[in-house]
Amino acid sequence: MKGFRQRVHDQLSRAKDNKSSKKKDSNSASQNQASLGVSNAQQSTSPSQGTPTSSTTSLNDPRNKSPDNASPAGAPAGGAPHPGTPVQHYIPQAGAAGQPVSNGPGTPTRQGQPPAPSVIISPSTHVPPPGAAETMPGDLAPPRKSHVFDRLQTTPKDMSEGIRTPKRQHSSRFDISDQRQRELEKLPGFHEVPPNRRQDLFMQKIDQCNIIFDFNDPTADMKSKEIKRLALHELLDYVANNRSVITEPMYPRVVEMFAKNLFRPIPPPLTPQGEAFDPEEDEPVLEVAWPHIQVVYEFFLRFIESQDFNTNIAKGYIDHQFVLSLLDLFDSEDPRERDFLKTTLHRIYGKFLNLRSYIRRSINNVFFQFMYETERHNGIAELLEILGSIINGFALPLKEEHKLFLTRVLLPMHKVKSLSMYHPQLAYCIVQFLEKDSTLTEDVVLGLLRFWPKTNSTKEVMYLNEVEDIFEVMDPGEFAKVQEPLFNQLAKSVASPHFQVAERALYFWNNEYFCNLVSDNVETILPIMFAPLYENSKGHWNRTIHSMVYNAMKMFMEINPQLFDECSHEFTEHQNSADQREKSRSDRWDIIEQQAKDRKNGIPPPPPPLSTCPSPLTRRNLTSQRTDPAGKEPRTRHDAEALFATVVGDDEAEAAVKFARDDDRSAVVPARPMYRFCIVAILQNNVSEGMDC
Repeated sequence: MKGFRQRVHDQLSRAKDNKSSKKKDSNSASQNQASLGVSNAQQSTSPSQGTPTSSTTSLNDPRNKSPDNASPAGAPAGGAPHPGTPVQHYIPQAGAAGQPVSNGPGTPTRQGQPPAPSVIISPSTHVPPPGAAETMPGDLAPPRKSHVFDRLQTTPKDMSEGIRTPKRQHSSRFDISDQRQRELEKLPGFHEVPPNRRQDLFMQKIDQCNIIFDFNDPTADMKSKEIKRLALHELLDYVANNRSVITEPMYPRVVEMFAKNLFRPIPPPLTPQGEAFDPEEDEPVLEVAWPHIQVVYEFFLRFIESQDFNTNIAKGYIDHQFVLSLLDLFDSEDPRERDFLKTTLHRIYGKFLNLRSYIRRSINNVFFQFMYETERHNGIAELLEILGSIINGFALPLKEEHKLFLTRVLLPMHKVKSLSMYHPQLAYCIVQFLEKDSTLTEDVVLGLLRFWPKTNSTKEVMYLNEVEDIFEVMDPGEFAKVQEPLFNQLAKSVASPHFQVAERALYFWNNEYFCNLVSDNVETILPIMFAPLYENSKGHWNRTIHSMVYNAMKMFMEINPQLFDECSHEFTEHQNSADQREKSRSDRWDIIEQQAKDRKNGIPPPPPPLSTCPSPLTRRNLTSQRTDPAGKEPRTRHDAEALFATVVGDDEAEAAVKFARDDDRSAVVPARPMYRFCIVAILQNNVSEGMDC
């Protein structure tokens, strides 16, 4: 034992000496590098700051979980080196344009060399839809390490810092032009030729833009690619900045050029490992041919938005097939392309009145295929955003076609697993319908309750968000129709053990309009909500729920104190009789178990209770004596009433007789369904020979 203690003491003393010596070395090294950094800073000139363009803005896609320029997990903010590694001097400078990237973001560079900026290709005009999930805020820093870990000896790491898998970029399945066609020569600009030759020059540039290049090889046809890009920009400027330049021969050529550059099969989404693409987890694929595709979209939008654009001429070229091909592109993984597609389809819907009904039906077919076949589509949110604008322009009263679209298309879309990818846009469409026609409230609320998630807490929170949006536009008269089923579900959500579900449901009481609706219907709502509120006031594991429940109960108490006391008294009695109910339930199960054991041991079951129906012989006699010649009631009625009264009691028999004689279907018959069926059949002379109750 003494030898072991001595070895431990020696190791601790050596570790302490090593730590003190390393501390001295690090201090001296930091002083030397600090002086070196000052000299480097004095020698450096003013860096060139790059102007952000469409190729330097960051990608803003709701499906992204973290930006590319974020530091690796566990790395300190700002790219500082980790504890335990040699300190290197880092001077934040902007690299010159075109400088090759040598180090990954978050990795220190050598002395005197500024780090190259991390560039992410993304659209400059892409704006996320309202309510879409954004990336994590930059002010959320990773948790700091405890000081205890600083005492541990540094060990070599298995993987180097800052290494990440690059974004998947591939070109879609374009029909690449022939090698001889891909050799382009630069044409003169429109300002370099006389006006009478500009239309011919326009056609020549369109022909150049019909040449499709292979962007999978970045070094192939670089000169011709640049010539085509410049030609597209010249066409864009020519159409946007000049009047009376669009002629009839241009329409088929422009539509053909748009189709050749954009209409192509979308490849199946696969990860680099060959697995199926998950839009909620994986990074989207960026189209490497985007330098040409983007300008084609911009040119086509300028073309159809021009004041010289003639819809009657374009009808012959922008037809049903064109719309279908455009809708197929919405499945592209690149969010920049989907954003341009959304704008393009919306412009076509506004310009071409003859295509509006077909566009709506085609979008419905995309939704049906998504819901019932694939459950995977990248452009559902964008299509719903288009429909939200279309619904906002519907004329009143709403057509039956539009109401069917709400109940058969929009409401069933709530049950898809990937609801979180498009729920804000879907909820917006639902609310737009209710603002147009409040009588649809009952169908919408009951439809939501039909698809209400049972085990998915995340979807339940989204449903609660949508219900609150519906409350904002709900008419008080429509609220009275749905208050009972709606608050039965809200009571379950309030009683949920998942604190986010309970918290979101209790947030309704912070809505002033919701509280006004509850106050006007408190006699119906409070008996439903009292039990879950009272049980969660002390029984929920989350203390935040306690305070929110207290505020809700306080509001009910202030609205109707007498009703609150009655509900409290009934709840107390119900709780006091819980033991008795449990004992009765247990006794019934004991009887069932005993009967099962007796039947297993061969003991015959007890005789059944007295039947409430006459025997076949009695029924035969009753059938032959249905009517009394003297005009009195048939004896069958008296016999049946007496027989029923001896079995089920006078009260139940009287109610059943009233039900049968007066045909009072609103009367509540307390008799068992079997008894009720028999007595009604007998009293109405519907008992015939061979009929068994």
